[in-house]
Amino acid sequence: MRCYLVRHGEAKNEREDPARPLSDRGRAEVSRVARHVGALGLTIAEIRHSDKLRARQTAQIFAEHISPDRRIHAMEGLAPMDHPGKAQAAIAAATEPVMLVGHLPHLSRLASLLLGNPGQEILQFTPGAIACLARTEEGYQVEWILTPEIARM
Repeated sequence: MRCYLVRHGEAKNEREDPARPLSDRGRAEVSRVARHVGALGLTIAEIRHSDKLRARQTAQIFAEHISPDRRIHAMEGLAPMDHPGKAQAAIAAATEPVMLVGHLPHLSRLASLLLGNPGQEILQFTPGAIACLARTEEGYQVEWILTPEIARM
């Protein structure tokens, strides 16, 4: 089983808009990454995101490029400072591939926990990046990572 961890795209700063929606650059970068991911023909049962606007917007862009009928919903436990255990439990309970859209430092902590090295930052997520983790008999391993910079090439 695979899980996909996505960091939201670049957001507007709080002074510009307190809700912090995606910036134009953030939308463009997430769309670029999502197009590449969509071309892979991934099967994703649902997309879960934090309750923050920028995460929801990122999830919606991915859904448009993967499949417009995928279930998208907010999930508790994906906020920036949440403990990654709740998200880890949700991934463990999933029977089909799931995508989680969230924030730093939560995503880095979650990836480290899944990869068996809690407390040590293993993956750094740039805005709009996605990491595919595959569950094996020994635990999770990184299958691939796609950043907006790589997708631009």
